[in-house]
Amino acid sequence: MLALLTGCGSPDSASHSGTAKVNQPCGGKPNCVSTLDSREEHNLAPFILSSEGIEQWQHIEEMALSLPGASLATKTDHYFRVECTSKVFQFVDDFEVKKQANQLVVRSESRIGYSDFGVNRNRADSFRAMLEKAGYLSHK
Repeated sequence: MLALLTGCGSPDSASHSGTAKVNQPCGGKPNCVSTLDSREEHNLAPFILSSEGIEQWQHIEEMALSLPGASLATKTDHYFRVECTSKVFQFVDDFEVKKQANQLVVRSESRIGYSDFGVNRNRADSFRAMLEKAGYLSHK
C-alpha cells in the first residue's frame, strides 16, 4: 500500500509554494475535492453561510485548524490555507478556504500520490459538520 501512496505522483510545486489554488478546479487524479469543480468525483456542495456565519471568519479559521494534523500555512483577510499532515506517513494535503460574499470556496487536495482514498472529501465533510453544528451554514 505504501508503494501506491508514494510512487504514483510527484509533489505539485504550486500547491506548497504558497500559490493559492482555491479558485482552480481539481486535476484529473482522484485526490482533490472543491466547491468549484462540477465533476461528481471532485465536487463539494456549496458552503452557504448563515448571517451569523458571515460574521465569524476568525472562528471558521479556528475550526479548520482543529482538523487532524492541521497547521496554518497562509492567511489573508478572506483566505487561508491549512496544511494537514497525516500521522503515519506524514503526507501533506492543502486545505484552502476563501470567503466570497455569503459563501465559502473550499478546496482540499493531496500534494502527492494518485488517490487519497477519500481523505480530502472526509476532511471537507468534517469541516462542514463543524460549521453546521455552530450554525454557520444556511439551510435555505
